Amino acid sequence: MINWKVLDNVPVLLYILALKTLVLCLCFAGVKIYQSRKIERALKEEQDQRRRLARRTQELLNNLKED
Repeated sequence: MINWKVLDNVPVLLYILALKTLVLCLCFAGVKIYQSRKIERALKEEQDQRRRLARRTQELLNNLKED
């Protein structure tokens, strides 16, 4: 015999499942945003270092030409 009282809880369980899925999706999206910003910062820092190095190299070459 089937216990029909169990089916009364199905909508609540579906809401809980949907909420859990939404929370997990938001967490994963937050992690991806954090990772992309971290990578962008590292890339920007690397580009800044290359610019400083290129500028310093150019200054040293200019100083050699003046001497």
